Amino acid sequence: MITTRRTHGKQGRLVNRIKCPVCSKFVLPDEIEVHLVMCLTKPRLIYNEDVLKDDKGECVICLEELIQGDTIARLPCLCVYHKTCIDRWFEVNRSCPEHPGD
Repeated sequence: MITTRRTHGKQGRLVNRIKCPVCSKFVLPDEIEVHLVMCLTKPRLIYNEDVLKDDKGECVICLEELIQGDTIARLPCLCVYHKTCIDRWFEVNRSCPEHPGD
C-alpha cells in the first residue's frame, strides 16, 4: 500500500507526497525513484558490540529493560539497543531508530 500526504508546495499549491517505505519520509512523486535508490543503497550503520556492565534503561525497539549481562549494540550516535533488536531493525531500516535523519 502506498501512503500519500497532501501538503502545500512552494507556490502554495497542494502537492501529493509519497511515503518512502524505507525511511518513512514523504517525498515528491518526481523524486521518489531517486530517493528510494539512495535509501536502499545507503550503507547500514556500523555498531560496537558489547556486554552491558550496568543496567541502562529501556531498549526503544522492544521496550524491554537493558540489564547487566545483555549483549548490546552501541551506535555511532551513542544510542544503545539489544543487539538482536538492532539487527532486526537493520533488516528494514538504515538508520538509528532515535535519529532517523542522521
